Amino acid sequence: MQKNILWAGIEYDSLENCMIKSKESGVEINSVIIGSYKHEIYRVSYLIKTNEHWATVFFELEVQFSDRKLMYSYNCDREGNWTKNGSAIDEFKGCIDIDISLTPFTNSLPINRLKLEINERRQIKVLYIDILNQEIKPVLQNYTRISDVEYKFENVPNDFEAIISIDEDGFVVNYPNLFVRQEIS
Repeated sequence: MQKNILWAGIEYDSLENCMIKSKESGVEINSVIIGSYKHEIYRVSYLIKTNEHWATVFFELEVQFSDRKLMYSYNCDREGNWTKNGSAIDEFKGCIDIDISLTPFTNSLPINRLKLEINERRQIKVLYIDILNQEIKPVLQNYTRISDVEYKFENVPNDFEAIISIDEDGFVVNYPNLFVRQEIS
């Protein structure tokens, strides 16, 4: 399967073009986000690789704010052990999924990995990448499947929650007040 998705970022005034390619060994995601924040233009490109169960095994981010450039590259094994340049990062241990602040795509990682039943809820530890504040940290999140096409997402402690609508492949269609998929005709 190969899918090309376009999302508009509402809060962060952005546009994202995301290419998703499934293979027997896993999924590879290549995406580019452009936008502006506090009168500064930014560009983010990311590559995520998962195994066949949608667990993140690698991600690379390249971020540019006007004239500043940042690069992140991390690897992960099946148990949530993260490394950067071959060195273990103990503080990230147990994070299977990643959550990149400027994209709705990363919500699809736990949605497709967990395969929850309707009304089933799961708390997970996630590696949160806050691009605008240049911070990477582990956080807890809850996912509850409400229907075939809706999930309730919650930060823990609960300082944010949203009902996310998805398509039949588990990709975000509407993330209220943050992102909406653009249909191309």
